[in-house]
Order: sequence, then C-alpha cells, then structure tokens
Amino acid sequence: MTALTEARPAPDVPVGVTVDFDTDPSRYRHWRLAVDGEVATVSLVVDPDGGLVPGYLLKSNSYDLGVDIELYDVVQRLRFEHPGVKAVVLTSGVDRMFCAGANITMLAGSSHAWKVNFCKFTNETRNGIEDATEHSGQTWIAALNGTAAGGGYEMALACEEIVLIDDGSSTVSLPEVPLLGVLPGTGGLTRVVDKRFVRKDRADVFATKSEGIRGATAVAWRLVDESVPRARFAETVAARAHAAAARSARPSNATGVTLTPLERTETDTAISYPHVRAELDAAARRVEITVHGPDAAPPADAAGVLAQGVDYWPLALARELDDLVLRLRTNHQDLGTWVFRTRGEVGPVLAHDAQLAELAQDWFVNEVRQYLKRTLKRLDVTSRSLVAVLDPGSCYAGVLAELALACDRQYVLDGVFEDPDEPGYTEGASAATVVLTAGNDGDYPMGNGLSRLRSRFWGVDAELEAVRNRFGEPLDAAALDSLGLVTLALDDIDFADELRIVLEERASLSPDALTGMEANHRFVGPETVETKVFGRLTAWQNWIFLRPNASGEEGALRRFGTGQRADFDVKRV
Repeated sequence: MTALTEARPAPDVPVGVTVDFDTDPSRYRHWRLAVDGEVATVSLVVDPDGGLVPGYLLKSNSYDLGVDIELYDVVQRLRFEHPGVKAVVLTSGVDRMFCAGANITMLAGSSHAWKVNFCKFTNETRNGIEDATEHSGQTWIAALNGTAAGGGYEMALACEEIVLIDDGSSTVSLPEVPLLGVLPGTGGLTRVVDKRFVRKDRADVFATKSEGIRGATAVAWRLVDESVPRARFAETVAARAHAAAARSARPSNATGVTLTPLERTETDTAISYPHVRAELDAAARRVEITVHGPDAAPPADAAGVLAQGVDYWPLALARELDDLVLRLRTNHQDLGTWVFRTRGEVGPVLAHDAQLAELAQDWFVNEVRQYLKRTLKRLDVTSRSLVAVLDPGSCYAGVLAELALACDRQYVLDGVFEDPDEPGYTEGASAATVVLTAGNDGDYPMGNGLSRLRSRFWGVDAELEAVRNRFGEPLDAAALDSLGLVTLALDDIDFADELRIVLEERASLSPDALTGMEANHRFVGPETVETKVFGRLTAWQNWIFLRPNASGEEGALRRFGTGQRADFDVKRV
C-alpha cells in the first residue's frame, strides 16, 4: 500500500480539513481517461504537487486520498456514462513506473483516523473495480508498464488480469513488512493468497522480499498472468482487452447516463440533498438522517427509466446516500451515532422495488442495483452505531427496508402518538409498517455474500422462513416484534424516553470498543475475500499503525528514506 518515495517530516492532517468527494474528468489531476470503442484506457499520471493536504510530494506515481477519489469517480463514470465499454485497461503514463503505492510521507505524518479512513475508502474503490468485472461485464486488466510496488500492486490485484512488462527491471512487490513495519492494507496479502492462489510459502517470501519479483518467476508464482517484452507489450494487452470485450454482454449502442453534479446544501449543522437530509448534533455526538421515498410511481418501461437518468429515484438515492456516508465518515468523525428515519408513501417505494427486479437485465437498471448494493455495503463497514427508528410516516419497504436491516438496532412505535403536544404527533397519521420483498432476500448482499435478512437470522432457518412467508405483507409493530425484525416495539408513552436513553447510553460508551463490537455483530456466517480484507484491516493494520515499531519516532514509517534503520521493540505481542 505504500510508496518507495523519500520520506520527509510532514504535518498531521490539518484540523478542520474538509474532504470533498466531488470531481469529474475535467478536474482530474492524476488520471487520464481515453475511450476507444469497447475498450477504455485509464492511465495514472500523478501530479507530484497535487496532494490533498500540504506536507508531501506524490513522487513515483504514489497516491493519497485525492488520487483515489478520482479513481473512484473513473470507475463510476465508466459504468454509467459508457455502457459500450466492455474492457478497461489500467496502466501508467509514466515510463517504467506503474505505481509506487500510497505515499509514505503522507502516511507517516497523518493521524491514525486519517490513515484508517484512507485505507477503507481505497479498499472500497478496489472492491468496486472487482464488482464492475463481475457484475457489469466491464473487465479490468492491469497493464503494468513498470514497477508496481505496495499499493500499486494492490491496485493491479483488483483487476481480473495482470500483464507485467518484461524489461529486466520492472517488478511487482509488497514491501511494507520489510521496509515500513506495516502491512499492505488495501487487501494485498489477502488477494495474493485468496484470489490469485499464491502458495503460502511463496506468499511469505514475496511479502518479505522488498525488491520484488519480475518476469517468469512472477508468472510461475501466479503473481501476474503474463510477462511480455516491451516490443509485444501493447499488442498483448490490446488482445486481452478485445478478448474480454468479446465475452461481455454489455450493449454496444446504448446511451449512457451522465453523472451530473449532486444537488447538495451543506452547513455546520446539516447536509441536505433532494431525497436525504442529515441533521448534525455535535452536543449529542449524533446524526439524524432522514431518507425520503419517491413522490410518484416509476416510469412504465426501461426507456422511461433511462430517460429519467440521474433523476431516477433509486439512482438519486444511491448517489446521495453514498456521498453522505463518505462525508460523515471522513469529515465528522466525532458524530458516532447515526439515527435513520424514512418518510414517504410505501406504494411508490414498492413500485420502484418491483421495477428494479423486473428490469434487472437492463444494463442501466443493473448498474443502479449494483450501486445500491455497494452503497449499502459502505454503510455496513462504517464504524458508527446505526439505529433505525420506525414511526408514523415511515416507508421502510423493499430496498428502503435494507436501511433498517443494516442498522445495529431497530425501534418501532406501536401505534401513533396520541398526545398533540408530543414532538412526533401528526394528525391523522398511520402507524408504521414495514413491507419486505423478495429483493430483501439477496438482491443487495453484504460483503459476506449473505442478505442482511439472512445475516439477521443466521443459523435459525425457521425464523428466516417465517419472515419469508410474510413477504409483501405490511407488518405492524406487533408482527415486526414477533418475527424478530425489530429490537423493541414501544408504545407512545415510552417511545421517546426509551429512545433518548438508548442514544445517550450509546454516546457514553467507548467508540473503540463499539467499533470492534459492531464489526463482529454485523458480519456473521462465511468469510469472503471482502470480509477478510476489511476484518484484517481493522484487526491487524489498524493495530500495527498504532505501534511504535511503525509509527513511533524511531519506527519504520518515520525513518524510511533517512538512512537510519528503524529501532524495533523485539517482543512479540
């Protein structure tokens, strides 16, 4: 994950830095995108002076969060704006250097929280590349025209195929352990053994061999798929790209959907979009998030859906919620509890939910479904306490029910507020209900490959079947309680006080302990490459980043490039 660049003292991330995730190709500083028919080429040409915050130079095509924000935007735009693209070549515009990985000076000088958020976002972007290959028919191929070290090789590992130039000097490497005292934190070690099936003893040698491995040996060890002399490199990559394109089911002549800038209003106390609003309560260390359902039924057919483009409610929802999660996670780290509510009519939500299932084979609707899935996954791995409130006016149905299922706890009001002086009282309001559909049973799987519903009832099939038997039925508080779909059902006398006590108690607990607890509870059942990557990032890389052997004044991160060896505490712990 790290770059072999000169380490210089750098300031910690400045207090009050606000990260903006908005960008587009006209604003890229580090990437070049070229589309030629069915094949797109994405080239990394990092601007050394283009760091997201002051204090380091992005030498040797190394990257920071700003570089990854652009890459995330590239991945999204290729999927939505270029339906005719069926293969993507990821390469470098710098001769003999594909990418040296994450910038060491940035890592050495950043706060722990900044490093963790950086690694998490980078992981999610890598997962998005893999998801595009698997679910969008847009195969990514890494064309390593030079050395790929640390995070540079991890970027390549996210691709389906890897071609390394055989020029006598270019290598692939994961040098973090021998050089920096940390780990390849964007999934390097996991993907080497679990995705590319490198034998464990060879993986051990590889991860402790700072100079890396080149040519035929890299192919024999399955670190790359092919190593090609410079004279045949471009030809070989092109052949692989066209072969991948020939296998793709993406349409050749479809019209793409431009991802126009989000409509967002941001103040010190609120972040608002057309369908999502977040109220920031600094004193309570809490965010109140309200998600609004659609105002009307969806268009009648796929042509009408495409015509709506970014205004199609499921896509608008995914974009807004995705942006909100990223902004809250990065810019508001002290707001540790997120409380979700929904507002709207159930009917239009269910109509959109049914359409997402009915038109699943349409390229655009498929991309919307996959985006919703990825956004919900981002919520799953967010280190915040998530609480769903189900009260009058709620529209937790179909895809919106996934928000409630993603939360750590769910509280439902049994009935309505009877007292006109009660803050939640609305004259003529109807009691909250939830409607689950077949889409909740697997259309939006978590990182463990399971639906949130199956994860909730893991190992208790009878309870899961009882819920399945009620798909399509409005479930009131009593039904939700008896089926195990809510934490508590409370009457209007107790509801407000109980919820207040729960949220105040949550704010009094250790954020570190809560992060560990929630991550354990959310991911039951089988392990996947994805859950391993995020689990190991949390349990290993985060811990290693805190240790003086890595981040101390005499640690490897601080001393790299100074000519001094790190002074390690030799005790194993």
